[in-house]
This record gives sequence, structure tokens and C-alpha cells, in this order.
Amino acid sequence: MRNFPPERIVCLTEETVETLYLLGQQDRIVGVSGFAVRPPGVRREKPRVSAFTSADIPKILALKPDLVLTFSDLQADIVAALLREGMTVIGYNQRDLAGIMAMIRQLGALVGCAEQADQLAASYEQRLQSIRRTVADKTRPRVYFEEWDDPMISGIHWVSELIEVAGGDDVFPAQAIESKAKDRIVQSTDVVAAMPDIIIASWCGKKVRPEKIAARPGWDIIPAVASGRIVEIKSPLILQPGPAALTDGLDAILAALKTLD
Repeated sequence: MRNFPPERIVCLTEETVETLYLLGQQDRIVGVSGFAVRPPGVRREKPRVSAFTSADIPKILALKPDLVLTFSDLQADIVAALLREGMTVIGYNQRDLAGIMAMIRQLGALVGCAEQADQLAASYEQRLQSIRRTVADKTRPRVYFEEWDDPMISGIHWVSELIEVAGGDDVFPAQAIESKAKDRIVQSTDVVAAMPDIIIASWCGKKVRPEKIAARPGWDIIPAVASGRIVEIKSPLILQPGPAALTDGLDAILAALKTLD
């Protein structure tokens, strides 16, 4: 790393972009993922240098970053290419709520804002506990969260945890702890057998079609389908393991579950 704290950071993950903005460190960001949408206007303010699984390596190098931030095994090829070019890279792999809090604190310490980052993470932790207390005595609906439709992929761990915080029970908790999408594939018959009270779908960058979900063979007997409780949550709100999921994403889950009140 050329400078410490790093003065020039490229963020190939949306959640690190938002975290740095929340910490008031946005001036350090010199490049972002094309999927970054939070805060509004970020793609106008910062050069876009990547998609999620691909990146413009020459463009990143031209920005002369001190540090590049990445996420998950899906960006492993990007990381390897950057390392071969002598870049300093940090790859996060947070897959649960504890990991999100750790990412916020670690990133804050890295840019010299450890106390502010700790306060930010603590505020999220306190809110989660407050919501848990609020819903503690309510009936817990069974929730199927669909991350993709073909094949059907159930929700990842932080989503499952947020469903629990909001007062629901994920119908596929065992799959949720699997970090790779291929290990969270479920069959149509599995969902029917689970009989969820509500279906929440977020198809990672693709518009959800509730009518297509409802029309799946045999799904008419599922309580969520019979009652029309199929809810879309936009992927930037819930499928980014960072501040968005802890705030607007959780609020969207709470709103979805309120339809059962």
C-alpha cells in the first residue's frame, strides 16, 4: 500500500462505497462498481471501473489507487489480475450480520475512522435488538426468500438473519448458511412442502414477476400464493451485505411481514 491510511481507493463492491460515504470518507474513492447506486448520484460523482465479475483493469491502474476493495470468490479473477499488477487488494467475504458489522469496523479503522465506524456499527446492532424486542410476542410467519428464479435459489445467511430479526422464520435455514449460490438451490417441491406464509423475492438485478411465481405448477396450495402475498425487494436493498441491507432492506422485510397483521 503506497499510503496509509489509503488516499485513493477503488471500491468494486457497493457496500464498501456506501460505508465510506457514511463515514464521510467519500473523497478517498476514485473508482466504483457500475452497480453502485447508494448514495444517489454516486455513479455521476465517481468513475465506473467494473461490473461485478469483470473489471477494466487498465482503467483501475490508471487511477493509481493505493487500495482496491473487493468482495467474495466471484471477484477472485479480478483480485488475481490486480495482484499481478502490484496492486494492494483487500477482499471481504462477509456472509452474515456479524460479518457486516466487522467489515464496517475494519474498513473504518483502515481509513482512520475507527471510533466513528464503531459507533455506526453499534447503532445498527442496537436497532436490530430493538426490532427483535418489538416483534418478540408476535406470531412468526414462515418466509421463503427467493434470490433467483431459474434455478430457484433461497436466501443467503444475512437475509435469513434479517428475516428472523423482523419476526419471520426462514423456511430454508440450513441452506442459508451456505455461502455459494449453487449450494442454496431448492426444488419446487421443497417450497411447496415448506408452505410459506409469504414469499419475498429479489432476483439480483432482474425484475421479479410475481405472476410467474404464482403460476408455478402446484404452488396454488401454498398459503403465500393463495393469499397473494408475494413481495419484491429490489436487490440493491437486500443483496448487498452492508448498510443498505441493515436499513432499507430490513425495513422492506418488515413492511412485507406487516401484510400478515
